[in-house]
Amino acid sequence: MNSEQLSDLVVDALDDIKGQDIIILDVREMTTVTDYMIVASGTSSRHVKALADNVAETAAKAGHRPIGIEGEAGCEWVLLDLQDALVHVMLPKVREFYNLEKLWSLGPAGDLAATDH
Repeated sequence: MNSEQLSDLVVDALDDIKGQDIIILDVREMTTVTDYMIVASGTSSRHVKALADNVAETAAKAGHRPIGIEGEAGCEWVLLDLQDALVHVMLPKVREFYNLEKLWSLGPAGDLAATDH
């Protein structure tokens, strides 16, 4: 499974349990850490946890176990590291404050790299 297929799998897992405002950021031209960052919102800390758990389970079944999961204690912002994709699941207030989309959406030539789903 390539990184593009992995990001599609993540989006489907988020969408399956009603993840909100799902954005895929193609960061291949900006960093060597990962190919894609996927950002989504949950409606509550329980929803954020459920979204993160569903992504982790779905990815693991496809042979991509997360190499790290951070933020599960408070569940305001959970980060899943799938190597070729970093998944950020956040409460709306946290997402608005950190504004990762703006930080990572401009490529080297100033082109937008984000894709709404």
